[in-house]
Amino acid sequence: HSNARVNMAEDNKLVLENSIGFEGGIPGCAVMHPDGQHLIYSLGCTVVVKDLKSENDEQILLQGHTNNVSCLTSSTSGTYLASGQKTHMGFKADVIVWSFAEKQLYARFVLHKVKVEALAFSPSDRFLATLGGQDDGSVVVWNLETREALCGSPAATQSLGPTNCICFANCRDDLFMTGGNKTLRVWEIDEKNHKIRPKDCNLGPIKRIVNCIQLSKNDQFMYCGTTSGDVLRINTNTCYVKDFGPQKEKFSLGIKSLQVLPSGNILLGTGDGVVAELEVSTYKKLKRCKVAGAVTALTTRRGGHELFIGSSSGNLYNTAFSDFNPQVVMSCHNHPITDITFPKEYSDLFATSSNNDVRVWHAASGKELLRISLPNLTCNAVDIPQKGWSIITGWNDGKIRIYSPESGKLLFTINDAHNKGVTALATLQDSKTIISGGGEGQVRIWEANSKAYTMMKALKEHRGAVTCIRVRKNDQECVTSSSDGTCIIWDLDRCVRNQVIFANTMFKAVSYNPEECQVITGGTDRKIAYWETYDGSQIREIEGSKVGSINGIDISESGRHFVTGGDDKIVKLWLYNEGEVTHTGTGHSGNITKIKISPDGRHIVSVSDDGGILRWRVPPTQD
Repeated sequence: HSNARVNMAEDNKLVLENSIGFEGGIPGCAVMHPDGQHLIYSLGCTVVVKDLKSENDEQILLQGHTNNVSCLTSSTSGTYLASGQKTHMGFKADVIVWSFAEKQLYARFVLHKVKVEALAFSPSDRFLATLGGQDDGSVVVWNLETREALCGSPAATQSLGPTNCICFANCRDDLFMTGGNKTLRVWEIDEKNHKIRPKDCNLGPIKRIVNCIQLSKNDQFMYCGTTSGDVLRINTNTCYVKDFGPQKEKFSLGIKSLQVLPSGNILLGTGDGVVAELEVSTYKKLKRCKVAGAVTALTTRRGGHELFIGSSSGNLYNTAFSDFNPQVVMSCHNHPITDITFPKEYSDLFATSSNNDVRVWHAASGKELLRISLPNLTCNAVDIPQKGWSIITGWNDGKIRIYSPESGKLLFTINDAHNKGVTALATLQDSKTIISGGGEGQVRIWEANSKAYTMMKALKEHRGAVTCIRVRKNDQECVTSSSDGTCIIWDLDRCVRNQVIFANTMFKAVSYNPEECQVITGGTDRKIAYWETYDGSQIREIEGSKVGSINGIDISESGRHFVTGGDDKIVKLWLYNEGEVTHTGTGHSGNITKIKISPDGRHIVSVSDDGGILRWRVPPTQD
């Protein structure tokens, strides 16, 4: 029976409605489709196609990868998209070709080991060249009409380092280039004999590691961006270096991305966040601007008049080429997300906390509405009181900071709230009382007066960090979970413990069911346990995950179902009474850290330690 249940859940997939996040760390992380309307980027295992002309920046999510996407590209005509992934050592990594018009999987190519490093389409969409990572070291050419491999070869001689990039010629289907650590090759495809023949470029005394390659429009020259911070210009016919530059002021932290502009000049992005236009023959800087993080993607729109810049900080910038003044059009957390909360009875907004900042998002469009930044600190917990007058945040420096939800202005600070950082927060319905949990295990109750918050009571029972606090609707009782293997139910009127729950686990999450006669817990033992609040006895225990701990639990308002998320990276929707999984959602590439059902019960929002936020639709039968 249990196998039948699991299979049923695998068949019933949760629909991923939209995603907030941008994987800026991979080379070529953002690609503009040739139609100028769609931007393609990745988040975890998902390829996102974003419609820039729609009102809410509508997203189409392409799911098929089993692990993080490692490279992306679009064909010259826009008929196909291709994405490669990485996987675990000893396994093969997939390349997926997507049909853009149908937004469906067109072909899946499985040959490379561990990681696909780079991809390139031939100009007429006949071939796809794929480059394996350091553990694979091969280049393979695939025929897109027959959907089979045409030929393959080691990308470089064994004495040289790994190959990093691949690029097809603009005018010929049978010519492509690869570059890497002291290796630069021009390859010719012999389709008749199913061979690819390399020709090594003669760099003479120059020793370089090539990060990226682009060709001039007529394929006469090949431009190579290097880790040394200069550009090599190589004649593709003779395979000799024509020149390189800039000679004196090289670009800091190397050149990460290149584009050849319609004018023939070179646009480059560096590891230091500099975007510059170089005059092609003299390597003189014509324009320059700077963004946060390394520039991992440059893609143009409207014939080069508009520029999109992707950076490793998780930001996507947009600028008109004439003014060269980048503005952030999409941003996300690029550190683990520690908490998520909705305002009471309001599903259109939610807040998330992470390293350095707290952000408020519009749920439907995924747009960032407010950012509260505190550099070099981590916000571990966030909560919005009943009346929504403030955003209450708990930080690893032991302070509770309370901000205005409109302006992000600091209203109050509770200094030294906990001596090992604030790890959990909850508020009562009067919006004046805060319950906080700390890394040292104390639970403290704070009450607001006109000018400040004063501590009313400190509850010292837990011996490990408090991981979650949930309050009953009548404000007379709360439950706290801790990494010391206990959950304690507290009487808030008398400030004493009512019951204590013991288990051989580090509790990560706890939640009341709507009748509030039971709580369910999840933790590192991978079990979901149901407990009586009256006497703390265990009612039942079910296996919540096959691998990894359960980090987040939330029960719907009706109490008919609940959701869990954890280190197995899968969102699971359960029936509460039956204890069975009805639907699963895969899309996260990192461990799920928290999960919430929206107050209206229509959506599930899950957050992970890779900074991704995914919003799932609750199936209609589960409402």
